[in-house]
Amino acid sequence: MTAADHSASRLLRTGRHLRALPAASPPAGASSAVPAPPYALRPTARRPHRSAAPPAGVRAVSRDRTAKPAPGRYNVCYVNAFQAQPDDGSWEDDHPELLLRDEHGDPVIDEDWDEPLLDISTSAKRAALMEIVGPWIDGCAKAGYDAVEPDNLDSYERSDGKLTAGHAAAFARLLARRAHQRQLAIAQKNTTDLLPQHGRIGFDFAVVEECTRYKECTDFAAAYANRVFVIEYRKQDFTAACRAWGKKLSLTLRDREVRPAGAKGSLRRYC
Repeated sequence: MTAADHSASRLLRTGRHLRALPAASPPAGASSAVPAPPYALRPTARRPHRSAAPPAGVRAVSRDRTAKPAPGRYNVCYVNAFQAQPDDGSWEDDHPELLLRDEHGDPVIDEDWDEPLLDISTSAKRAALMEIVGPWIDGCAKAGYDAVEPDNLDSYERSDGKLTAGHAAAFARLLARRAHQRQLAIAQKNTTDLLPQHGRIGFDFAVVEECTRYKECTDFAAAYANRVFVIEYRKQDFTAACRAWGKKLSLTLRDREVRPAGAKGSLRRYC
């Protein structure tokens, strides 16, 4: 994998919502045994490059869908696909039925980010959500991105039991189909729970936060044949990751606030 930069202002989520699962040793031949996505990539859809030694310099960039892709880079388009932005009142105004509600009728909120969860609990609601999120993916393709990164795949863990991993997988399959129809690769963002289904869903690579800290790098590397972008926030984790995975995965150390380059407190290192 080549070195990657993650530069959108709220691209990376600083609070982990995942359970820390023990890493399993990859089975022999795991890289060659990864099942093919159900929606075959068209010739113009590019997966990120896998290499034994990442070259110096940033070659891949992940940015918010409202930003322009970086010329001459492998560009990944960030889409908040499973939750609403905290300052986006259009969901409550225009699509209140698509927000997940508690027993009192109030939106279920991701407390760490003050983001209402989208209701992916039925096929009808997932189809209605695709009428909104689908055009965002189309916009990524039109802007010239190479791939899309739908965030909050793990929103079901914050749903008070109202959503399941099965609901997330079903919606992710729709997102993958749309991305592939637009010649975009699609990334799995975190969530080891859904790794066994990644082939059936249609994910092509992974973007993973703190897999060293949570002992998940081996699982993601085996599932995606090393097509994995890793972001660490602690120097000790980054150092350990570089030692263990520096010749196989794309590794980035970032400050938790994801400050722009040159800003006080901004931290960017790659290996």
